[in-house]
Amino acid sequence: MGAADFHILALDYRGYGDSTGRPSESGFTTDVLALYDWVKARSGNSSILFWGHSLGTGIATNAARKLQEERGVQVDAVVLESPYTNIRDAAANIPITKIYRRFPGFEYLILDSMARAGMFFSSDENVKVLDCPLLILHAEDDGVLPPKLGHKLYETALKAYKDKSKVKFITFPQKLGLGHDYISFNPELPALVRDFLNMK
Repeated sequence: MGAADFHILALDYRGYGDSTGRPSESGFTTDVLALYDWVKARSGNSSILFWGHSLGTGIATNAARKLQEERGVQVDAVVLESPYTNIRDAAANIPITKIYRRFPGFEYLILDSMARAGMFFSSDENVKVLDCPLLILHAEDDGVLPPKLGHKLYETALKAYKDKSKVKFITFPQKLGLGHDYISFNPELPALVRDFLNMK
């Protein structure tokens, strides 16, 4: 998106793609903060945003919160694309688990097992602490993470933020067919993000 004055750096989290290691919530957060430090050392006074998609939205809010609480530094903004409130809510609402939800052991075997493995991705708790601008993007036809989770996260943030103007929720109508994975393909997205950040 160089023509839009954005530069994007993406990473393979540990255990994914070309990265070695084992996936863990704390490890993912450490990876993002390492990338942040690398970019910060080379970007001068340029704005740095955390942009998370799907599972990455929990990682983005974790990293932003850790940066703020442990270093006293705010990321310039957080953008959450197709987010959820926390991993437990996500697992309880994704379509693939629908058939299992009525079974008595569902909560223990599926939902509680993630907590036992240290997987929480509590964006709903993280946004209560953040002060940076927060943009939430969700498509109405998201078939993986229901838009109600994005809206619930927005309401949680809006209630917690002192400056309500820093929090924005944008929905994309079903007719656009963006689903869970294609919001970034929307040609209006760079302008929407720029407007949110008041970039000229």
